[in-house]
Amino acid sequence: MKEVISTGRAPQAIGPYSQAVRSNGLLFCSGQIALDPATGQLVEGGIEEQTVRVLENLKAVLEAGGASLATVLKTTIFVKDMGDFAKVNEIYARYFPTDPPARATVEAARLPRDVKVEIEAVASVE
Repeated sequence: MKEVISTGRAPQAIGPYSQAVRSNGLLFCSGQIALDPATGQLVEGGIEEQTVRVLENLKAVLEAGGASLATVLKTTIFVKDMGDFAKVNEIYARYFPTDPPARATVEAARLPRDVKVEIEAVASVE
């Protein structure tokens, strides 16, 4: 069984996809970018501000689907510039301070809305 998850605490999907899908005890979260859910606009600032907003958006989607940052099993981080990886990693570590999930990080030539970072996740449902 597949259940579509949606929350107003994260940016609404801007295409033919869902914020997340829950199935068989797992939550598959679409990639989140640095859009402010209240305005739909890209947050101001650099990689640090964008990474915080992305992780806050991801946290909101996880919670709407019955999961949490603590139950994340795997993330994929897409960065526009691998030179920003250390800054992204520093902020990421604050959100996953113990028992962090498995992870892949990929440099992408271009991301939606020309953002600097996008993060997707798979979590177990509590």
